[in-house]
Amino acid sequence: MTTEIDINAPLPVISTSEAPLLQTRDLQAFYGKVEALQPANIQVGAGQIVTVIGPNGAGKSTMLNAIAGALPANGSLRGQILLAGHDLAGVAIEKRVAQGMSLVPEKRELFASMKVEDNLLLGSYRRYQAGEKNYADQLQVVFDLFPRLKERRNQEAGTLSGGERQMLALGRALMAKPQILMLDEPSLGLAPLIVKEIFHIIQRLKQTGVAILLVEQNARAALQVADYAYVLETGQIALEGIAAELVNDQRVIDTYLGLAKKNH
Repeated sequence: MTTEIDINAPLPVISTSEAPLLQTRDLQAFYGKVEALQPANIQVGAGQIVTVIGPNGAGKSTMLNAIAGALPANGSLRGQILLAGHDLAGVAIEKRVAQGMSLVPEKRELFASMKVEDNLLLGSYRRYQAGEKNYADQLQVVFDLFPRLKERRNQEAGTLSGGERQMLALGRALMAKPQILMLDEPSLGLAPLIVKEIFHIIQRLKQTGVAILLVEQNARAALQVADYAYVLETGQIALEGIAAELVNDQRVIDTYLGLAKKNH
């Protein structure tokens, strides 16, 4: 990934206790010369669930990958990304993870031939590298959240169902003890009942104190669990507000929730 940010002029650390945990300032993303994300300003407070909804191709995953430092080789960005007040300009993805940022990618990227428990332990590898003696202490937390993973701890990840693989991807990210968990389309390809279960788990994750940035096409489910929401359309934030209020916004209803058709 290349960057057009001046890394010699980092933003000062924000000292106020009310500062958001994660914040972007005029964040733009490009693939070559193509602007995939127009200047975007979002923020996530500690312990909050914030969602970015919008149609396929709107730039949601691009935004998430830009924040995580995971843009492809032809990607570049402008603007600022702040984590706990620190400018992440020039910070590699590995260091972002070490600083408390975990991404669950759309494709989950599990190691199919490895056991469930080994996949989970890989999530705590950075903590192991840093010399933390209790790097595996999150295992019980993950098993409490996902009892099915405990039952299948010795099973190969490739043999799990779609819903179980998503649980494993979430659990692996939690092993890093992140401050903020970023989820890219967690409901993608899952049956409706499993989607309901995954979003119930996302609500429970909030109780652990972790902040969540949720990118999701399933607007109804996302707005039901989120505190605040941004609507992204063709690479631009078209609307934002308290999630419970956006559920009743006529534009959101007509475009994303499909309620208008039901009322006719």
